[in-house]
Amino acid sequence: MAFSNAFQNSFILAAQSLKPFTPLKTPLFDPPTTPKPLAIVAAKHESHVQATIVCAKQHGLQIRIRSGGHDYEGLSYVSPVPFVVLDMFHFQSVDVNVKDESAWVESGATLGKIYYKIAEKTKVHGFPAGVCPTVGAGGHFSGGGYGNLMRKYGLSIDNIVDAILVDANGRILDKKSMGEDIFWALRGGGGASFGVILSWKLKLVRVPEKVTVFNVTRTLEQGVTDVLYKWQFVAPVLPKDLFLRARPEIENNTEGKKTAEVSFIGHFLGQTDKLLPLMSERFPELGLRRKDCHEVSWIESVVFWDEFPLGTPTTILLNQTSTPIPFFKAKSDYVKKPIPKKVIEYMFKAMLEIGNIWTEWNPLGGRMSEISASATPYPHRAGNLYMIQYYTSWYQDEGIEATNRYIHLTRKLYEKMAPFVSRNPREAFQNYRDLDIGANLYNQSNLQTARVYGSKYFKGNFERLVRVKTVVDPHNFFKHEQSIPPI
Repeated sequence: MAFSNAFQNSFILAAQSLKPFTPLKTPLFDPPTTPKPLAIVAAKHESHVQATIVCAKQHGLQIRIRSGGHDYEGLSYVSPVPFVVLDMFHFQSVDVNVKDESAWVESGATLGKIYYKIAEKTKVHGFPAGVCPTVGAGGHFSGGGYGNLMRKYGLSIDNIVDAILVDANGRILDKKSMGEDIFWALRGGGGASFGVILSWKLKLVRVPEKVTVFNVTRTLEQGVTDVLYKWQFVAPVLPKDLFLRARPEIENNTEGKKTAEVSFIGHFLGQTDKLLPLMSERFPELGLRRKDCHEVSWIESVVFWDEFPLGTPTTILLNQTSTPIPFFKAKSDYVKKPIPKKVIEYMFKAMLEIGNIWTEWNPLGGRMSEISASATPYPHRAGNLYMIQYYTSWYQDEGIEATNRYIHLTRKLYEKMAPFVSRNPREAFQNYRDLDIGANLYNQSNLQTARVYGSKYFKGNFERLVRVKTVVDPHNFFKHEQSIPPI
């Protein structure tokens, strides 16, 4: 393949920095029939990114952009047309400035590394983002970025003050040079529709020197249906300092039989002495006790939320080698009214039939309800009680029959939940990519098709995203099955 002289050296340097490439850490994309990239460019310098864009355009190739490797539908790795993967793995710099409470973070940096580097410099600052430390900043931030600080401080995108973008013409732009509209679109509209984001400037948030965490589990036999039903009325209206996730899943009971249980996982920006009276008043059904509570530093709470034992060294957050993910399917919902108890009972029965499934119920409210739905492309603000993620995985069962069975059962549960979640549109979270809700397949870019999934991810913000796309990338160089098309 011949490249233009102006960029040939940069492209060669990028190609020399290649590392072994594993598609999404899941066997779903391993079959020989899955399209593979013609090249993988592990860029080390901004000129490598520019060269990749210019060369790919000249030769009619598509670019798929990878930062951390957690794209649920593999859109960072697979394309129906000849394509190149631009791997941002080497863009991992994290520069923390405690004096002005900010940090410049490159897109390939993992959340774990970002948290660790912040804690190296300060014990009273953090950043609101996800709980999985191996997620890359690029995709996480550009899709919204939520975590256990969102009820206090909002999403990641609500605390980003600048970004560096390489556009379809190879220009390097910051917030000032790209303009407010493009900067707005990058924060929640999915960066891969608009260009390659090199780095982000974060506004750090204040955290106490000690926070309190807990994980309390209740089973069907312990009346968890009633507890989860009550959780819906409590978790979204608790004080902003308290985030209380509910995680229904299927486990074996003491008799070795499958049962539904719910883990109630809490993160409180304060100490136990203040938390216990609050929970006793607002949510006595949970029965939280002092022995359930653990006072730790904010960075230690990050380790706790990734399900490592208390006392695990925080250096574990720098580990970028994650366990391979099995076959899986994920979906998402937003809930505006409490789900009836009989529906929760049905959900538990459906989960028992599926077996290898968990769901996560993440409360909104607090700061999330105070920010306008149009302030960023992420629209799921006031009026939503919580978000649900459905996640089905199958470790041992291989083959098309097992895959079809688990996906069918997951879709069946999702459809049964339809009357009890958001409607017109049925909202979904873009970072939990789901091609079931609509997709431009076979390299199409139909605007009407895009409106189907776009309305679910972005609601009324979709049309503004289309207008921004038309300005910044009118020829639709940056595209994938759920990207924003131009007019």
